[in-house]
Amino acid sequence: MELIDSHAHIDGPEFDDDREEVIARARAAGVSEIVIVGAAGDLATAERTVRIAEEHDGIHATVGVHPHDAAKLEPDWWPRLRELAQRDVVCGVGETGLDYHYDHSPRDVQRQRFAEFIELARDVGKPVVCHIRDAHDDAKDILKQTRAAEIGALVHCFTGEPVDAADYIELGCYVSFSGIVTFKGKSAAPIRAAVREVPLDRIMVETDCPYLAPHPNRGKRNEPAWVVHTAEVVAREAGVRPEELAAATVANTRRFFRLTPR
Repeated sequence: MELIDSHAHIDGPEFDDDREEVIARARAAGVSEIVIVGAAGDLATAERTVRIAEEHDGIHATVGVHPHDAAKLEPDWWPRLRELAQRDVVCGVGETGLDYHYDHSPRDVQRQRFAEFIELARDVGKPVVCHIRDAHDDAKDILKQTRAAEIGALVHCFTGEPVDAADYIELGCYVSFSGIVTFKGKSAAPIRAAVREVPLDRIMVETDCPYLAPHPNRGKRNEPAWVVHTAEVVAREAGVRPEELAAATVANTRRFFRLTPR
C-alpha cells in the first residue's frame, strides 16, 4: 500500500544521527514520497530542507517561516526565500499561517506574514501550506480575501471542529490529518469527526514528525514510516478501505503539490 507523508520535519536535529535509516524505513513501509517542510526558526531551516530534497529521490521541500517565528523574519530574508521557492525540488510555500494557541509572535504580525507568504506562493506559482491553530476565523478570512485556493491551499495537521473542516472545503482548500486523529482521548474526537467533512478528493495524511507520533507509538519520536497508522484511522473514519484511502491521498498529494517523478 503506497502512501505519501505530506508534512514532515526530518531536516531537524532529531534526525541528524539516523536520517538515512529513517528514510529507508519509510520506503520499506510503503511511503514512496515525503514532503519536508523548511519553516522553523530562520533561513537555515529552509536551506537545509532544500539541500536534503536535492540529495534524495522521492523527497520534496517547502520553504517559509512558521507563524511562531513570524516576528523574527527580516526584510532581507525575502529574496533568499523567493530564490529557494523557485527551486525544482520545492513544491510549495510554507508552512505559514496563524497560531493563537502559543502566540509566540504578535497576532497582527502573524496575519501580515500569512498574507505575504500567500502572495509569494502566487508569484512563484506554487501552493501554500497553512498551519492554523486556535485561529480558524481569522485564517478563513485571510484565505478568502487572498483567494488562496486559486493557487492551492492546504490546512495541515487539522485541529479544529468539524464545522471548520467543512468551511475550509467550502473555500476550496485541502485538509491533512496527523497522528492526533489516532489519539484515544476525548480531545481527538472532533478531529475524527472532521474526517467525515472532507471529500475523498481533498484529504491528505501526514506525520508532522518528529511530533505527534500516532497510536501505538505515541510519546516516541515520530517518523514518516508511521503515517500508515494515521492512514488506517482516517480510512475507518471516512468509511473506506485503507487501500482506497491510501490511493486517494497519494493522488491528492501529487495533484496538490504538482509532484512529478525525478
